[in-house]
Amino acid sequence: MGIKLDNMKIIHLGVGEAFDETLPNNSHLVLSKTNLLLDCGYSIPPQVWKYNSDQSFLDAIYISHLHADHYFGIPALLTRMWEEKRKKPLTIICQKGAKAQIEELVDYAYKGIASKFEFKLDFIEAKEGKTINFNEFKLSFAPTIHSADNLAIKISDKTHAICYSGDGQFTEETEKLYNGADLAIHEAFTFNEKLQNHSCIADLIGMAKRNKIKCLALTHIRRDVRKNQMDLIKEKISKEKIKVIVPEPLEKFIL
Repeated sequence: MGIKLDNMKIIHLGVGEAFDETLPNNSHLVLSKTNLLLDCGYSIPPQVWKYNSDQSFLDAIYISHLHADHYFGIPALLTRMWEEKRKKPLTIICQKGAKAQIEELVDYAYKGIASKFEFKLDFIEAKEGKTINFNEFKLSFAPTIHSADNLAIKISDKTHAICYSGDGQFTEETEKLYNGADLAIHEAFTFNEKLQNHSCIADLIGMAKRNKIKCLALTHIRRDVRKNQMDLIKEKISKEKIKVIVPEPLEKFIL
């Protein structure tokens, strides 16, 4: 069993985009007294097990949106929990309508497996403007601009605040959500190319400055950008007055 912390610790399980052959999907662990997984794409379950293989380790999973690289790992994760005799309830926090799709996905992957679970699977609906009190965490949400409905999330306790974008271009609502955060983990698909459904690094850094974000973590970088423009990215962030990082898989960040 993992040690429960009083402070917040982040493990960047995966920092890649959907089709990157070298990096696992964009997903992160927030560890405190409560252990929360942010997104669970198809390549994420092995990353969870590498970090902590205890079947009762996770308390909750947040799904930002219903794209495969953000939720297709759920069947494997839950089925291994069942195999290893998990009894502790697990909560999935997701948008309206996602519950049915997640249940259908689990059944499609392993027909009838959910009826065998010895742990209760609870669902909590996330929506813009709603605040969820989950153990020591306060969770709040704001939309991004993406090809699927996506909600960025803010996880705060009495001391710290962490934000995670899921996918998509930030909006006025997400800027308000991120304001003053200790850490904002944001998809950064391009260096300076502007796309409708994704954010670029140049714009993200400006947004982080405006909103006094203490540290900006760039993830979900497009595979060709990571391959061909990383020197430019590193040069740019080295000149910034705010802290900007490009984490690697299983790298940790402690608040």
